[in-house]
Amino acid sequence: MDLGVAIMIEKVQYWLDLCDDNLITAKWLLEGKRYLDMAFFCNQISEKSLKAVVACVTNETPPKTHDLHKLAKLGNIGERLNDEQRLFLDDISKYQIEARYPETKERIAKALTDEKCKQILEETEGFLRWIKKLLKE
Repeated sequence: MDLGVAIMIEKVQYWLDLCDDNLITAKWLLEGKRYLDMAFFCNQISEKSLKAVVACVTNETPPKTHDLHKLAKLGNIGERLNDEQRLFLDDISKYQIEARYPETKERIAKALTDEKCKQILEETEGFLRWIKKLLKE
């Protein structure tokens, strides 16, 4: 195996391993009814999965950005996102930034019911499976 290919695979696997670890944490937080934290970790899983794609496509360290649509574009998959996935990225993004600030944190936290969080986790797992499938192509 070419050294460059091995390094690229290692970079991609780094991001995917973080996703898997964050998924375990998100499930634990859901069980503990720590909904806002769970949603934040689901955002992190989505971001890190997209960074895995960027690392694969560019063979470089992904940029330090939280803009999920920008990461999808940099990974050359922005066009491949379906409407559901685009909406998912829009929705999950608010748990990265907006949930940190007092003026929006309370409103967001109140909207995170057990049912909503289960949906977020399910969509996050589906998105991660899709990304892993793309990376195998």
